[in-house]
Amino acid sequence: MQRVTFATFLLFAAASFAQNVIPGGTILPIKLNSSLNSKKSKAGQELSGSLAQDVPLASGVKIRAGTKLGGHIIAVANAGGGRGARLAFQFETLHIDRGTVSLATSLRAIASMMEVHEAQLPATGPDRGTPQTAWVTQQIEDDANYHGGWPVTHGSDVVGKSLLSGGVLVRTSSSPWTPCRDEVDPNDQPQALWVFASNACGSYGFADLTIAHAGRTDPVGQIVLVSEGKNIDVRGGSGMLLRVISSTR
Repeated sequence: MQRVTFATFLLFAAASFAQNVIPGGTILPIKLNSSLNSKKSKAGQELSGSLAQDVPLASGVKIRAGTKLGGHIIAVANAGGGRGARLAFQFETLHIDRGTVSLATSLRAIASMMEVHEAQLPATGPDRGTPQTAWVTQQIEDDANYHGGWPVTHGSDVVGKSLLSGGVLVRTSSSPWTPCRDEVDPNDQPQALWVFASNACGSYGFADLTIAHAGRTDPVGQIVLVSEGKNIDVRGGSGMLLRVISSTR
């Protein structure tokens, strides 16, 4: 009887998750497992990334850190002959619970491997006498992260908190001169931003790299990076904030 009850519970949980899947507006912080390179990448090439921290949903379900995302490169044009480089790609699948969720996402922010690395260390460098839970680090843009379950601050304002399991939960914000949004109705939950600040928007740590098309408008889900001066080279280990537009299972 207990086995039947437990099996029924699992089916109910799976059905509930399938109905809600991932609410629109949810941010997925990912670390790239593969690279984006306008000289070496080819159209159709597969992309891989992993969630860099747990992503809690309003339903109480958590998508665990390490969960894999899959996508592909759509088109590539390298720099040369007086023209810049251009690379279009999309992430379209989330591999969870021995199944696959189909996604359309937009890109809020992208940061180089070095920016990601530096955001995880205190400004004075790691100290053997200071536990990691007592570190204060600078999120990518300008938030201060007081580790060990303490607040994340933007100036004098508390915008969220650090997590003992890693990463942060904060409420997103936007500056008037950027294209990024605050919370997306009806999703006003604190978001998992990993090493990024509450107002992170755009490109960090890359010379002359911009997000030409974030994927929010047609063609929905397709993200385009451009570089006017040289080829695009986004290496594995770089970070992204993807925002879910829609998802189905």
